[in-house]
Amino acid sequence: MYTLEDQQRMASAKNYFAWQGRLVLPELGRRVVEVGCGIGNFTGLLLDREIVIAIDQHPGCIERVRYPNHKNLYSFACDVADAEFAALARFRPDSCVCLNVLEHIEHDECALRRMASILVPGGVIVLLVPAFEALYGPIDQNLGHYRRYSRGFITRLACACGLRVKKTRYVNSIGFFGWWINARVLKREVQSEGQIEIFDRFLVPVLSSLEQWAPPPFGQSLLAVLEKPAR
Repeated sequence: MYTLEDQQRMASAKNYFAWQGRLVLPELGRRVVEVGCGIGNFTGLLLDREIVIAIDQHPGCIERVRYPNHKNLYSFACDVADAEFAALARFRPDSCVCLNVLEHIEHDECALRRMASILVPGGVIVLLVPAFEALYGPIDQNLGHYRRYSRGFITRLACACGLRVKKTRYVNSIGFFGWWINARVLKREVQSEGQIEIFDRFLVPVLSSLEQWAPPPFGQSLLAVLEKPAR
């Protein structure tokens, strides 16, 4: 699982989070549950919504999700398997967003079913997950990743949960090669701060523009939008 140190290291990747926002925010509704919010690196981008419910299983993370003067933000220390999560249905959320979290959950199908259960009919679940099992390496293992995903895997998982696949697309084609080198050649066990800085400062602005116009056939990550049946 991502430690506080991992999340703080990634917090400096401002361009990357802005890119995530451009991909994810248009897919979300007005009443959003963020599953696995961590220290709130993405939460701040959601605060223009009617309601934001940020959850994480680590109380220490929830204590750091602080956005004063935003009464539309609710935060809870809970897991998707908890009764408290099921109770979030009282907010009538129309969206769940789960960014780089599902791969940390051993029983991902169960977690996805739980997310769908709290949504109003027609609601969506937006996922960003690591892509391609062939890229799995020491960094994945040390981060607590159970797996990496493909379009086919996500489609089968969605069908098993009674969800419709609205959209899938691979993201970060350059990162695909970087992750493969880290996993297969350098055998790195942790992410390099230098690599993160170079990627965020120099590559993300160009790459995000290129992939907006020409979505790649592969990538380090997979974006998926899954829809709960309207009836």
